[in-house]
Amino acid sequence: MKLIEKMLEDLLEESVKKIYPDVEIKNPVVQRTSNENFGDFQTNFAMINAKNLKKSPRIIAQEIIDNIPENEVIEKVDIAGPGFINIYIKDEFLTNYLPKIEKENPDFSFIEDKGTVVIDYSSPNIAKPMHIGHLRSTVIGDSIKRIYKYLGYNVIGDNHLGDWGTQFGKLIVAYRLWLDKENYEKDPIGEMERIYVKFERESEKNPDLLEEARQELKKLQDGDPENRKLWQEFIDLSLKEYNKIYKRMDIEFDTYYGESHYHNIMPEIVKMLLDKGIATYSEGAVVVFFDEKENLPPAIIQKKDGAFLYATSDLACIKFRRETYHPNRILYVTDERQQTHFKQVFNIARKLGWDDNYQHIWFGLMRFADGVFSTRKGNVIKLEELLNKSVEKAKTIIEEKNPNLTEEEKNEIAEVIGIGAVKYADLSQNRISHIIFDWDKMLAFDGNTAPYLLYTYARIQSLKRKAKDNGYTFENAELIINEKLERKLGLLLTQLPIVVMRAADDYKPNLIADYLFELAQTYNSFYNSLPVLKEKEKILKSRLFLSHLAGEVLRKGLDLLGIKVVDKM
Repeated sequence: MKLIEKMLEDLLEESVKKIYPDVEIKNPVVQRTSNENFGDFQTNFAMINAKNLKKSPRIIAQEIIDNIPENEVIEKVDIAGPGFINIYIKDEFLTNYLPKIEKENPDFSFIEDKGTVVIDYSSPNIAKPMHIGHLRSTVIGDSIKRIYKYLGYNVIGDNHLGDWGTQFGKLIVAYRLWLDKENYEKDPIGEMERIYVKFERESEKNPDLLEEARQELKKLQDGDPENRKLWQEFIDLSLKEYNKIYKRMDIEFDTYYGESHYHNIMPEIVKMLLDKGIATYSEGAVVVFFDEKENLPPAIIQKKDGAFLYATSDLACIKFRRETYHPNRILYVTDERQQTHFKQVFNIARKLGWDDNYQHIWFGLMRFADGVFSTRKGNVIKLEELLNKSVEKAKTIIEEKNPNLTEEEKNEIAEVIGIGAVKYADLSQNRISHIIFDWDKMLAFDGNTAPYLLYTYARIQSLKRKAKDNGYTFENAELIINEKLERKLGLLLTQLPIVVMRAADDYKPNLIADYLFELAQTYNSFYNSLPVLKEKEKILKSRLFLSHLAGEVLRKGLDLLGIKVVDKM
């Protein structure tokens, strides 16, 4: 299904080439107007090319309008302001186009940089519980993965686990000294966390424990079978617990390559950097210094004791991904505090001649408005607890609003609303902003929230059920556009593909959330203003079909945010 914007751009481009066949100019870009009084679509082509063409924008605009070829799309075209070209499309074209949004996939063949995208996100540390700090990376990364898949890219979602380093020597010692096997079987991550914290306390009183941990780490790194087996057990048990949370959040990864996966590549990275003169020795450590104009602190690649650092690991990771996937971009979804680190890593990668498109998709931090989850010293907000509380609150609201539902229905709906509300509260915000997590706002049934969008979807399903009970479906319905709200809703329903493209360009899922909120508001205005079931059959079936399409677009859009829908609430 060709996008309407591309159809219009092709018609305008044909007109431009007819007028200016030998002039190199920027191609027309068409977008939906923000004000329906200025047409359905608009382009500022005449204005941005006026200097190059040495003509008034209004003259250029009129020339283009006069030379648009005959077509079945455009009803009329006019000029506004200094030279905007306003385009009105035909109602007949719109009514023929709308059924395709359900039956046909959007045509993104014009996107030129298709290929493999690697997205690095979530990344919990083995043997530690997933906490609130993992939420933003996990849901933003998952949504970006869904967005790029929708556009036709080959996407690799990688969970870069923290499964290597000094903490494992400490954990092995703690395991042998203080493990409670019964607790370990019931709550493996909780028990691993307990004994690790105990090690940190005990080692302050007994420094010999630190030396013992270093020895156990060395044995692990050298491949000692017993320590390797125990280390693998920590990983397997941790992943089993993490995957329960991921499954609950409907999040999947293609690979789980932790830091250990790249350990054998790191010495090669150090050698390459030294051989190419990119790194040098400084006080026994291997360091990359940057030009003053790059405004970056030195990056330590290997400490004087031979230990590698995060920069070394990430460079080894880039080398592996380039050679394995040949990606056209690699995306790293982490919080804003790692901006300097990734600037250093990407700078070094380019010095090595690795000119792939690297992007750090950073986001702001999150805090709570009500203080309910205020952290205690030595404790963090566990992600599972956050999800449980959201689902619990959602169930309370559902019981108030619809007590006639069965207990099973209440539980199923509460799970969808609770998880969806947590995700949407994050994804509906500009990712670079700091987020204030507010329970009341997040779970409200009005405003820009998941419950409002899910309620709108459920309202549409309820309408379809009532219509069916009355003997009506939208099968073989002929779409009829007589009212302004019908037209406004119909035009809006065509916009999901172009919104997804913009969200991909800026790595901002909130653009999709903004669109879905506008769609839900528009549909509810349509629903409240124009009767459906009380109309004559032809109009009834048309409005029922338009409602069905609105539901399908809401469902697809919410899926791009990783949010499920429910048929009743």
